[in-house]
Amino acid sequence: MAAAAAATFSATKFAAAPPSAPSFNRSFNPGFLSCSSPWKSLKLGADLRVRAVSSSSVIKGRETLDFETSVFVKEKTTLAGRDEYIVRGGRNLFPLLPEAFKGIKQIGVIGWGSQGPAQAQNLRDSLADAKSDIVVKIGLRKGSRSFTEARAAGFSEENGTLGDIWETVAGSDLVLLLISDSAQADNYEKIFSNMKPNGILGLSHGFLLGHLQSLGLDFPKNISVVAVCPKGMGPSVRRLYVQGKEINGAGINSSFAVHQDVDGRATDVALGWSVALGSPFTFATTLEEEYKSDIFGERGILLGAVHGIVESLFRRYTEKGMHEALAYKNTVESITGIISKTISTKGMLAVYNALSEEGKKEFQAAYSASFYPCMDILYECYEDVASGSEIRSVVLAGRRFYEKEGLPAFPMGNIDQTRMWKVGEKVRATRPAGYLGPLHPFTAGVYIACMMAQIEILRKKGHSYSEIINESVIESVDSLNPFMHARGVSFMVDNCSTTARLGSRKWAPRFDYILTQQALVAVDSGAAINQDLISNFLSDPVHGAIETCAQLRPTVDISVTADADFVRPELRQAGNR
Repeated sequence: MAAAAAATFSATKFAAAPPSAPSFNRSFNPGFLSCSSPWKSLKLGADLRVRAVSSSSVIKGRETLDFETSVFVKEKTTLAGRDEYIVRGGRNLFPLLPEAFKGIKQIGVIGWGSQGPAQAQNLRDSLADAKSDIVVKIGLRKGSRSFTEARAAGFSEENGTLGDIWETVAGSDLVLLLISDSAQADNYEKIFSNMKPNGILGLSHGFLLGHLQSLGLDFPKNISVVAVCPKGMGPSVRRLYVQGKEINGAGINSSFAVHQDVDGRATDVALGWSVALGSPFTFATTLEEEYKSDIFGERGILLGAVHGIVESLFRRYTEKGMHEALAYKNTVESITGIISKTISTKGMLAVYNALSEEGKKEFQAAYSASFYPCMDILYECYEDVASGSEIRSVVLAGRRFYEKEGLPAFPMGNIDQTRMWKVGEKVRATRPAGYLGPLHPFTAGVYIACMMAQIEILRKKGHSYSEIINESVIESVDSLNPFMHARGVSFMVDNCSTTARLGSRKWAPRFDYILTQQALVAVDSGAAINQDLISNFLSDPVHGAIETCAQLRPTVDISVTADADFVRPELRQAGNR
């Protein structure tokens, strides 16, 4: 792969830090303080202004996260010239779980939404494999309809693995808080007050920290706070874990963070949790960086942007006379099929290099016209997340799900009712097994431009390459797009968390609009291709970093069928819709 950076790995087992020591060591790298690539402004056409980066970008100055573990093997990996630290997963590590969870007798999994069912079942199965007597117990609101689903998954009141939310919180040594983000915002005080002193609060999203920060608050100082954040929706976490019973290491990558460590156990507990979920590799982050990249990413290329892209391009292709079925194949199926498969296994450059010379010219026109309009929306989105504005929006939206102040309830509406998704149902009904769709150069150019714009935003904001690549590339092509390929956009978006579903609905129309109003107009008006952008894309160091991450990828692809039974109950339908 062009521009590939050398990948190096070194494995060492480190002594545990004393209880008083922080779980993360931070070493500052002054070499990333500045960027030698000035932004230039070019005038193209009558009124279209675009900016060009004269050379490939580097990560803004940030601290390198290191950690110590006495249970697992830590590896150093070099991504685009920057050292990062990971732990590889695998079922061969399950016997280490009792040591990692030392002092924990009960793990309480609170909630049964997107992540709850997957994480509870994976933890239960992994601990059983390790012959551990740690109890995994589900905690739900009294009267919740999810009791039926939890019982069907093998949890029950009779054996002490299913019960009331507050009893479960109070009786657990490790509390995994997997209720919706808006519910966390409304109930955190009661959750904190019910936890055991010196207990461990586990999060799979940094949202609650962002909410507390917006109120000038923090977590109680008598508990440890950790996060393990799978880079994929809950159904993907479970599906790949089950597939991993045949192929060791199959699963969803995770990031982990230690926000507070009251007794020195937090890092090993977090890593044990991630290994038990089946994560092929786990990388370090902070709770703050996690929520910024995650909330941003799902509004961007992971969910919102890709939805906006295909709506805009389907409309464009059909307006120019393309048959509707072919337009669907050249938008949705091109992205979710051959483009995603190629990026997953070979990287973005392989998509470009697979095109004919004419196809490359079409890709370049689409990429050049789309990069900055997408970056415009992505930049705004990131700053809305970082400022707390988007977090507040999610909390308020959750409260509008119910009647209040004399106003009606406004739950989330459908997102698959436009003409293209009805066409998609017919296309999928006759689609040959294993069909990956055509490689459409214009579609590829728009999609990859948006992906690269998201990478550049995260890079300029100082996120690690592990986080950038997982939140912008791996999660998209390996976890999410296969669901849209199986049964359309709602099947992808609505299997995700409430926060992700809300964000996708809010931001998808923004990408649709700006591409239609700016990018496609620029192409139709014959705007010159920005050769600096194309040159930067072809030489960007992220390609080498992606190649390194691909070496850690399991050999199994997620298997998602239209009648999948591991998805949200309301989305389980027989037949290829």
